Amino acid sequence: MNRNSQLTCGQGPLDKHAIAALIARDIPRGAYVNLGIGQPTLVADHLPADSGVVLHTENGMLNMGPAAEEGQVDPDLTNAGKVPVTELPGAAYFHHADSFAMMRGGHLDICVLGAFQVSAAGDLANWHTGAPDAIPAVGGAMDLAIGAKKVFVMMTLFAKDGTPKLVPECGYPLTGLACVDRVYTDLAVFDVTAQGLTVRETFGTTVEELAGRLDLPLRRPATA
Repeated sequence: MNRNSQLTCGQGPLDKHAIAALIARDIPRGAYVNLGIGQPTLVADHLPADSGVVLHTENGMLNMGPAAEEGQVDPDLTNAGKVPVTELPGAAYFHHADSFAMMRGGHLDICVLGAFQVSAAGDLANWHTGAPDAIPAVGGAMDLAIGAKKVFVMMTLFAKDGTPKLVPECGYPLTGLACVDRVYTDLAVFDVTAQGLTVRETFGTTVEELAGRLDLPLRRPATA
């Protein structure tokens, strides 16, 4: 995919690995980044070896590497989701409280989080659906949502029942208000701006089709 492309209607929808690769493409060299539990951790596997990106984990590690493959697994070396990972040269370990101080103190350039819903204003709902049998689990998401300089969301655009996850207003309990900067999905990438949602790229669909399905006003980038 062309790094400089801003609006394409390529083959789609994307699978989770293709979305992760897309996010990895857009992370600046040398950035300090936290990858949320679940699908966002796949981004680590798509970062170029020479990217200089330093991955931070909530459980107390800097310079995390890709997921551990067979023969590399160290049971004491995991990410916040308890998935075995590798370490890169210069990796450092620290107390859980220090890790949260980094998150809350504005020391992370980007965090990548999953979501149940994102509103057109950039509100984030990713810890509880409100269902009686659901187990709420906010973890460090609220700290990352307000502490990181930029918040990227990785999710499918529609839920299993076909309802949009990019909505005018979130119906689920909120994690953070107006905190999301960009949303990466299987059908499109959206920037959340003061003027509304801007579609950067589409995959197997068009802006017009998405606007009809989402019932949201969508903008094209000024350079398109």
